[in-house]
Amino acid sequence: MQFDRRKFAAVVHHVCNVCDPHELGAVKLHKVLYYSDMLHYAAHGHPITGATYRRRQFGPMAAPLMSTLRDLQKEGVVEERQVPYYGYLKREYVSLTDPDTSPLSQAELSLINEMIDFVCRRHTAKEISDVSHNKAWELARPGEELPYHTVFLMFPSDIPEETLEQAHTEVRAIAASGSRPDSVRSGNIRALRGGV
Repeated sequence: MQFDRRKFAAVVHHVCNVCDPHELGAVKLHKVLYYSDMLHYAAHGHPITGATYRRRQFGPMAAPLMSTLRDLQKEGVVEERQVPYYGYLKREYVSLTDPDTSPLSQAELSLINEMIDFVCRRHTAKEISDVSHNKAWELARPGEELPYHTVFLMFPSDIPEETLEQAHTEVRAIAASGSRPDSVRSGNIRALRGGV
């Protein structure tokens, strides 16, 4: 995927602008970016920003986030504050100006806003970190990239009961005929997949 730095910065600034600072720390900012890009990829075949996401302790993290935040701070449009939070220091991000969202479509902004609501308003940082420990995250090694196609591991993949029954019937028929597995015709496989 081609990384679009301008779009990525626009998303980061927009999220900082929309969220109340106490709602948005580093963990949540990473998750808004991750879910926005991944779900856009699942729906449209391409992400919003093309950022690289890696497995980290607290879930998927956007590789270019820290450098982008530094750039936005240098431009004077975002400020980072460190505030006490249950005995730790938490980073909060505050937008100092309205963001330029012109690189983003209305559909992209709508999805990003949905993810802001899901991540920042419906979950604590701990909860959203746990939610993001999905199958793709579990299968990756620490620091390893989480490719965009792994988004499909987030979705349940229930197989309809009738398809399973059809498969069992076909297996019994093959076993009863004494056929070898490599003799199964492609038409039979298409029939098995008919319900999927």
